[in-house]
Amino acid sequence: MTAQFSSTFAQSSHTLQARDLACVRGERKLFSNISFDLSAGDCLHVRGENGVGKTSLLRLLTGLSKPEVGQVLWNHELITKQVNQYHRNLLFLGHRDALKEEFSALENLQAYAALDGIDLPHEKALAALWRFGLRGRENLPVNYLSAGQKRRVLMARMLTRRAQLWILDEPFNALDVNAVALLEGLMAEHLTSGGILVLTSHQAIHIPNVKALDL
Repeated sequence: MTAQFSSTFAQSSHTLQARDLACVRGERKLFSNISFDLSAGDCLHVRGENGVGKTSLLRLLTGLSKPEVGQVLWNHELITKQVNQYHRNLLFLGHRDALKEEFSALENLQAYAALDGIDLPHEKALAALWRFGLRGRENLPVNYLSAGQKRRVLMARMLTRRAQLWILDEPFNALDVNAVALLEGLMAEHLTSGGILVLTSHQAIHIPNVKALDL
């Protein structure tokens, strides 16, 4: 089975900007004065020890949390003024795999596509799962899969979702060496096609156009 996945975005139209972001949890200020500009093809690697606010920053960028100070803009407009449009352009994967355990890998992928309003033919869903080493496991309930195999299901979602902005929290967790290489290849494809990527990771990232932000 051969299925083509096209995710080429207009190279000049997409920007993600942070302006003087600050985050407070309880009595503690996690970070302040965070600013950056990302455009098509850029990757931002957010680094730092546990507890410094990496996940909190990602939540601000997705709009799931509000900053104590500062603004997040998508294509030069506040994300709070274009919530639905922004979320259509966004794929956020957090620490939890967010898969339905009683569904199969294939059913999870199809359910995500339905929620995202994406036309995902059966053969494309299968091809995406097979690309990431899940041939023969596509119809197994997810609770039969290992942690690494569940992450591969999410990689298939990244391929089929076609979002312009990926925000990923520790996406390499539970992946073996081969799966890490597959994910880095998928990220590189996303950037080459004009996507934008923001991620946290404790390990080095071997993909082009990586900018580092140390918290």
